[in-house]
Amino acid sequence: MKRTYIRENIFKILFRVEFHDLAELDEQIDFYFEALDTEVSAEDKKYIKDKTIAIATKAEAIDAIIDEYSEGWPASRLGKAELAIMRLAVYEIKDDDDIPVNVAINEAIELAKKYGADNAPSFINGVLAKIIK
Repeated sequence: MKRTYIRENIFKILFRVEFHDLAELDEQIDFYFEALDTEVSAEDKKYIKDKTIAIATKAEAIDAIIDEYSEGWPASRLGKAELAIMRLAVYEIKDDDDIPVNVAINEAIELAKKYGADNAPSFINGVLAKIIK
């Protein structure tokens, strides 16, 4: 499975986090994979699950970073899709040494084009650019 597709699956599960308790995350991940119409290898499932849980458990700290750099748009005011994209990107930038920073930003922008509001790609790009400086 391509990294872009893996990242998209992580985003989709992170999007669900806002609608359920964190304690239900394991169950929500299982529901997600059951409903998926594409076969996912056990290795990819583990990677997706582990990374999603890591991001979700650090959401408060990640949101604090977003709040610090988003000038007037705290995480609590962001759209749910944009918030999930930002959490994934900030985690990759700050905590995932396997993902180059420019890849994390580019992938976040692509997710924003596909799932976010019209202004989401430029907003996300701007915030992430501030974070990496």
